[in-house]
Amino acid sequence: MTLEAGQRVVLAADTPLTDSAEVSGAVVGFLSLAAGTGGVVEQVVGRQEESDDVREYERLKSLLDTFGSQMPTESRRQLEEKVGSLEPAWTAFQERAPRVSVRVRFDNGFILDGAHEDVFVPA
Repeated sequence: MTLEAGQRVVLAADTPLTDSAEVSGAVVGFLSLAAGTGGVVEQVVGRQEESDDVREYERLKSLLDTFGSQMPTESRRQLEEKVGSLEPAWTAFQERAPRVSVRVRFDNGFILDGAHEDVFVPA
């Protein structure tokens, strides 16, 4: 999944923002944002450009995953072969891909900066 600036997202899981706070040796709580908290992506950092082969792999793989079971046998086989031929480009892209982080401004006013893009899902 690739996030873009201006896109609405929600947290995919509860996200702790602080460690436990203690007062006089007693734990009084911690701060976290709940899964489903919504906001808008303000900035994406670390994205690398995809080659034509990578974009074609993503497109064909999505097509195969979505409609492969409904396709005629020969068409599915040809699509599987094409996806297989593009897989080395996809694997190389994944191996060299930098960590992509995002800055998200939540609806409640919090800003989370430097978060890995995988902790969000499109809203």
